Amino acid sequence: MSTALLADGGAAREWLIGHGLNLTILWDPADGRRFLLGLALTLALAGLSIVLSLAIGVAGAALKGSRFAAGQKTVAAYVEVFRNTPLLAQMYFFFFGVGSLLPMVVNEQGEQVRLLGSFGWAVIVLGLHSGAFQIEALRGSIDAVPRSTVEAAEALGLNRLQIFRQVVAPLALRNSLPALSNSIAQTIKATSVAFAIAVPELTYACNRIWSDSFNVPVMIQILLATYLLLIGGVSAFMRSIERRLQLPGGLPA
Repeated sequence: MSTALLADGGAAREWLIGHGLNLTILWDPADGRRFLLGLALTLALAGLSIVLSLAIGVAGAALKGSRFAAGQKTVAAYVEVFRNTPLLAQMYFFFFGVGSLLPMVVNEQGEQVRLLGSFGWAVIVLGLHSGAFQIEALRGSIDAVPRSTVEAAEALGLNRLQIFRQVVAPLALRNSLPALSNSIAQTIKATSVAFAIAVPELTYACNRIWSDSFNVPVMIQILLATYLLLIGGVSAFMRSIERRLQLPGGLPA
């Protein structure tokens, strides 16, 4: 149903309200727009955070497996900090702590604002938080590639880069897909924490709607159902990739 689809459908609207379904997002244009904007921001926040976390995961896994002791220690410290502190505390630290140190700029409305807003900080924090888990997933998958396979590639005359690109990386990718799928689902759920720094994502939008329309039970169910559909769709997509990339003779995904 599009926004305000039931705006003129008095009978249907009254029937829904009479059955305890005060779905203002269907007949109130303002509530409908707030809900759709919140959904769009949640998708954008999740997508950007997942891309950032994957980039961090690849770079971190490469550094952790390198011969540079300083790089290994830096990655290890980063992983420990972000895996062992609450996401909400990280969000507050970067937004209120680090964010307050940034210079002020003038926005399009002529107002003085910080250089980086709440949406930008939410993307960075979610990416950093999820990236710590991606590093461990990717590094573990790389280490799981049998040494005999690498030695066979060396015997064929492949150099280190060719071995990684043509042998280790494809096998590691297959090994890491279940962990990556779980991390992506966790990132989508974690977008709701951006509510704490006033990013108008899905949870924030639903909170404003039920505060104004007094339909808390209905909007909470809508909120949970929306997240369930989002994460269920992503999980189904990732499972299909796992099945497509499954090696012959391997265990079924």
